[in-house]
Amino acid sequence: MNQTYESEIIEKDQASYLPVFSRCPIVLDHGEGVYVCDVKGRRYLDALGGIAVNVLGHNDPALVGAVAAQAGRLIHVSNLYYTAAQAEAADRLSRLTNGGKVFFGNSGAEANEGAIKAARKYGHTISADKVQIVTARCSFHGRTLATLTATGQEKFHKGFEPLPQGFDYVDFNDIHALESTISEKTAAVMLEPIQGEGGVRMPAEGYLRRVRELCDAYGALLIFDEIQTGIGRTGKFYAYEQYGVTPDIVTLAKGLAGGVPIGAFVVTEKVAQVFHPGDHGSTFGGNPLACAAANVVLGTVAQEAFLSHVREVGAYFKQELTALKEKYSDHVRYVRGMGLMLGMEMHSADAAAEIVRMALARGVIMNCTAGSVLRFVPPLIFTKRDADEVVRVLDACILDICHQGGL
Repeated sequence: MNQTYESEIIEKDQASYLPVFSRCPIVLDHGEGVYVCDVKGRRYLDALGGIAVNVLGHNDPALVGAVAAQAGRLIHVSNLYYTAAQAEAADRLSRLTNGGKVFFGNSGAEANEGAIKAARKYGHTISADKVQIVTARCSFHGRTLATLTATGQEKFHKGFEPLPQGFDYVDFNDIHALESTISEKTAAVMLEPIQGEGGVRMPAEGYLRRVRELCDAYGALLIFDEIQTGIGRTGKFYAYEQYGVTPDIVTLAKGLAGGVPIGAFVVTEKVAQVFHPGDHGSTFGGNPLACAAANVVLGTVAQEAFLSHVREVGAYFKQELTALKEKYSDHVRYVRGMGLMLGMEMHSADAAAEIVRMALARGVIMNCTAGSVLRFVPPLIFTKRDADEVVRVLDACILDICHQGGL
């Protein structure tokens, strides 16, 4: 397809779609494995994976087959009825979450909304004043009013006031700040085990364990937002498994159905007991189509061989990125992350943005978050050879930056 066709699509979109995204100037048409192709036939190595969504890559045969088969039977019937696909998905997810009770929505924001509601509902069974939700600065929990309020970044709050009440923020990894904020009025502490949009920021040694202890001491629930870190992303099904800390509520979305919209929150039995028919709901959540896709993902990603692959390739990728950091220490500040959730922080936000642009021109898709952090959350089927290609392109891009004076 030609340049004219691409331009027509972009012009049509710009004329009719709400301008809330800063899009790259390409029109993607199809994909295969870890690659996507645009309408002009150009192929790109996808190191972003739909922002940690396409865990099985693009056009996975089992996933495509399950979606097609389910679409030919039932797409939607509402949650007034049982369906085999939903029952199977709930059972699989419950087993992976210590027997917790599952609720399916349509997105990460919905999952986190449900978690917040669950915490408030549970808190009210103890005291009418037990409503406070404590979250971390630099966090990201969604874009609905409650979840953007939970998000500890003021830039997401501006223009949407008045925001819902009852949310307080502490610095991530600052246990003393949490100690001075948490109280008997705290319903829950809500954290990402690894902050994604905040720049792939890792928890300090022992931090999450101490958070768990504080929650227990004050009768508060611990919520882990695993929207980005879950579904095998770090080399365990849940990132919290890496730290030996178990939450009362965990939220999922992104990779849960490999690209089909779905979200979920899973609660322990003590939290589940406060819910009754009518307390929560969703028209589309957990529909047979999405759950059929989720069953393929859950049946694949939870296998130890698959998770071992993520750990091995992730460690290799991080090693190679770290070598690049040593080579360009004047330009690269840090490399951090775990599994196939990695971030390379540049000294300059302008340089990071320019590298994203240059990499795209060289056929590699990545993005920049938290201003200056290059984020890599590719399909979990990524190989060492794919990692080598990303590093090769990064090397060339940073070298170009050096020739430009470092931006």
